[in-house]
Amino acid sequence: MSVILRSVLDIPEAVSKVFVVSDLTMLKDFQFSEAEVAYIRRKQESESAVDFVSLNRLNSLVFVLTPDQTEGGNELSEKLRRHGASISKLLFDEKYQSVALIDLIDAGSLTLAIAEGLSLSSYRFEKYKTNSDIPSSLDVMVVSPAVSGCELAALNRLNEAVFLARDLVNEPVGYLTAERLGEIILEEGARLGFSAEVFNKKKIESLKMGGLLAVNQGSVDPPTFSVLEWKPENAVNSRPYVLVGKGVVFDTGGINLKTPPGSLDTMKCDMSGAASVVGAFAAIVANNLPVHVIGLVPATDNRPGGNAIVPGDILTMHNGTTVEIINTDAEGRLILADALSFAKRYEPELVIDLATLTGSAVMAIGSHGMVGMGTAGEEMKTKLWEAGELTGERVVWFPFWSDYDDEIKSEVADIKNLGGREAGAITAGKFLSRFIDSPWIHLDIAGPAFLSARTNYRGIGGTGVGVRLLYRFFESLTVSAETGKTK
Repeated sequence: MSVILRSVLDIPEAVSKVFVVSDLTMLKDFQFSEAEVAYIRRKQESESAVDFVSLNRLNSLVFVLTPDQTEGGNELSEKLRRHGASISKLLFDEKYQSVALIDLIDAGSLTLAIAEGLSLSSYRFEKYKTNSDIPSSLDVMVVSPAVSGCELAALNRLNEAVFLARDLVNEPVGYLTAERLGEIILEEGARLGFSAEVFNKKKIESLKMGGLLAVNQGSVDPPTFSVLEWKPENAVNSRPYVLVGKGVVFDTGGINLKTPPGSLDTMKCDMSGAASVVGAFAAIVANNLPVHVIGLVPATDNRPGGNAIVPGDILTMHNGTTVEIINTDAEGRLILADALSFAKRYEPELVIDLATLTGSAVMAIGSHGMVGMGTAGEEMKTKLWEAGELTGERVVWFPFWSDYDDEIKSEVADIKNLGGREAGAITAGKFLSRFIDSPWIHLDIAGPAFLSARTNYRGIGGTGVGVRLLYRFFESLTVSAETGKTK
């Protein structure tokens, strides 16, 4: 699916249109009939007053939005992104392939929010459909004195990065093995201009990544470990930021096979963290953000075949820590632990990992946000939280008290890979903390990473959550750095 946002001055007469207005009198110059204006006013003044009305003119659709600009900025932007999703659905239902977004109130940020929601909700994963009547492209023409062509181009590139992440999550393991994921990372690096290297199993063995190798023991496909790097000459940071993404391309649970059987249906999404890292790199590099970033993607599937690990096994990890296996379905933290330990060689300013790690996070807050915790300072946590509020990819901070450390103590090894039944998302984070010395944030994205029903602009299937969050986070860091230089 191709979606293009572009700035225009002239609008074709028959194209569908979205008008952003503060007052209905603004519509008088755009061929609205008295009956249409009266209908819109009735909707606005009805008991369930609305700020979004659609009209079907048979040869085109017309939408009128009257946003209340007294509402909070982030809340209003999210509301408008969701209106954009509603517009996209109606356009697709009627098989229209173009729409003009007309800003009559000079509200650039609000217009961009509508365009973003419209674009993101237009995504479809149809690679394996042999016959589809859904339009293959959507042309979004933006008319606004407050929105530049450069802003639209940057948003286009960000949305394309989200689509890349979604594509990766939606691919079945029959195609997207750990090796193929590595190949795609190399291809994207060559296309966009970041450097990438993919370690094979022999290299991983030489690095003594005991967690990644152990999870891979039940598979016939070898593991990979990908290293991505973007280091522009004008980078604002002297030490790199490191992103780590969990790349379990399919998770059966291993010997502790997932139950009930239906819980396996969506387990191709267990590499959503890896997809977020690849997508974030695509956005950062395509928009040339001046930030030095390194990405680490440990990848394998988790199956119960061959010489699969079993409860009671003891592993020696990359940093020498020994781990008692309690449950083979707690595998994501094993491969992340090796990557977090490997990150030490870069002496990073900050490490952020993203992973569909625990059902506990889903039970706590559902799909409406992600769970965050870690050892980073309050400034970085605040900036990440602000980026989450800005993008609608919200972060809920969980406590990280030392009380939880006891939950992962082992009688026969340094630690065990599973805590008790309570606070599972936090004890998983506590496990990871044993492998990282740098300032660090862990994001458990298990709730919002994959949706079984179409949900506003996040769509259905892989959402690409984390890409927009990380991009806006790094964008804010570069703005802060540049502002500091000018003071």
